[in-house]
Amino acid sequence: EIKEKFGETVAFLVDGVTKLGKARQGMRDIDTYLPATKDNLLRLLIATGADIRVLIIKLADRLHNLRTLSALPPEKQKKIGKESLEIFSPLADRLNMGRLRVEISDIAFSYVDPKRFEFLKKLIEERNKSAEKSLEKIKKEVSEKLAAEKIKFEIDGRVKSVYSLHKKLAKYNQNIDEVYDLTALRIIVEDVTDCYLTLGIIHALYTPMTGRIKDYVAMPKQNGYQSLHTTVITKDKRIVEFQIRTKDMHEYAERGLAASFFYNEQKLTENYKMGKIQHLPTNLLWISELQMAAAQLKEGKQVDMKKLKINLFADKLFVYTPKGDIIDLPVGSMPLDFAYRLHSEVGGHVIGAKINGKLSNLNTKLKNGDVVEILTSKNQMVKPSWLDKIITPHARNKIKQQLNRTIQMVMGGEAKKSDAGKKLDDAKKSEGVKKSEVAKNRDK
Repeated sequence: EIKEKFGETVAFLVDGVTKLGKARQGMRDIDTYLPATKDNLLRLLIATGADIRVLIIKLADRLHNLRTLSALPPEKQKKIGKESLEIFSPLADRLNMGRLRVEISDIAFSYVDPKRFEFLKKLIEERNKSAEKSLEKIKKEVSEKLAAEKIKFEIDGRVKSVYSLHKKLAKYNQNIDEVYDLTALRIIVEDVTDCYLTLGIIHALYTPMTGRIKDYVAMPKQNGYQSLHTTVITKDKRIVEFQIRTKDMHEYAERGLAASFFYNEQKLTENYKMGKIQHLPTNLLWISELQMAAAQLKEGKQVDMKKLKINLFADKLFVYTPKGDIIDLPVGSMPLDFAYRLHSEVGGHVIGAKINGKLSNLNTKLKNGDVVEILTSKNQMVKPSWLDKIITPHARNKIKQQLNRTIQMVMGGEAKKSDAGKKLDDAKKSEGVKKSEVAKNRDK
């Protein structure tokens, strides 16, 4: 009926969303519910071919459900809230849909732990009120300098969400004074050049904090997020974070894949809309991985759900290069994941790694704050065993490409050797014939 009224595409999407919704059926116990749901949801994502449109619709559907959650019994509220934090919030993050992720997370958290939610909400309001006058002064100072440099800009405040603060406090032993980005100023400029000019102006005005400059413009996060972050100490000793980005970067940070997806909808083929293209951007490789898993299931092959689940649902960790650049990776990542995150040419020539100055095995799991140095040699070749020492789709994809190139080179070399050997045999035969003819003529 849907197909007849709205067409095949709409019917396909409704079917995909319906399949995802069935993941929760038959699960009643909260303690066992989440692990089962993660696996089932992941299997169903694979079964629907990881259609990008289905994922976006499902996230919107989940947000609508959360907004009307007050009508349900408390036990059901907590169950749906917990599921939203464990599955749908990370999924929104992977699609870089920041605005959707924040609302899903905060509403869900308010049902999972209402007392904690209210406490943190009031804490944020109090801190923001005390910082209001100071931030207005800083905005005025920065605005005057940017205008003097003829930089077109928009500047506004950004308040940290309740659930984000909850997670950050857990990281810093509940010390609110260690959370420097509770309130931040966001500056939106015309282009990338202006991003860096603005950063320089801010650093000329205030004192930048060591280790708090993050260049996500040159090195985007895995979900495609781009922005310059810096934390400074102002003239009145207040600590403030700045986020600097272009309009396009801001749109993508807020709406993520949905922004670029719908903006370019007229230009995209049906295959691209469904994520089925040969060369996905790095931040969409997890979709490509799910589609490969779907193909394997259709062929009757087994799929390693644990590896897929790590990449889709795991939290991130942050490690550093020896120069102090910050690299974000999924929890469970190893040195080769780090190397390929830097560059495929670095990854393809790895001979070892140092973690915090000490030589470490390539299967060592990285931890937050590790300083990782990759040791390389131009003579090193990629090895098939490396596929067991990585978890990121990007590294896996690059290793497979490099292995294929190596195989082709070897086969090409063998073909040349075979051809050379054949020519040598022919030459020997020709020489033998000539010698035989000479001998016959001599005998005559």
